Amino acid sequence: MATVQRFEDLVMFKKARELTKQIYKSFGNCKDHGFKDQIQRASVSIVSNIAEGFESGTKQEFVNYLYIAKASAGEVRAQLYIAQDINYLNIETFKHLNLLAEECSRLIASFIKKLKAGGMSGMQFKRETRDLAAEMLREAGYIRLPNGQVVEKKD
Repeated sequence: MATVQRFEDLVMFKKARELTKQIYKSFGNCKDHGFKDQIQRASVSIVSNIAEGFESGTKQEFVNYLYIAKASAGEVRAQLYIAQDINYLNIETFKHLNLLAEECSRLIASFIKKLKAGGMSGMQFKRETRDLAAEMLREAGYIRLPNGQVVEKKD
């Protein structure tokens, strides 16, 4: 079984990274700097906490970081509603960004559930976590190439 060796290969990290990129594009010209900074920081928090958690030493630390990432995804969604309500976003952009944020939340929640279902610790945790990540890659329609790159599976 192929294992995920890097957080960059996690589907939830890729989705969170895409959300962050889209948030920066959508609010790049926003004159409300306080609002813009807050939604950008919240989106960066999702990506950063996934990475920090993956690199942490224990399952419990990883789960804790993932809960923070999930909370940040909720914060982004709340701010998207505000942005739409005060006409910072059109409805199409709102729907697209909100869908990405919801998908991040679902992926993170699924990963937390699977991590908590396992009883491993230490090096076994690291190995099992990477195996779990590889399984989630496959379930989400991605494959790992021999060079280690993860790409979307084409039928």
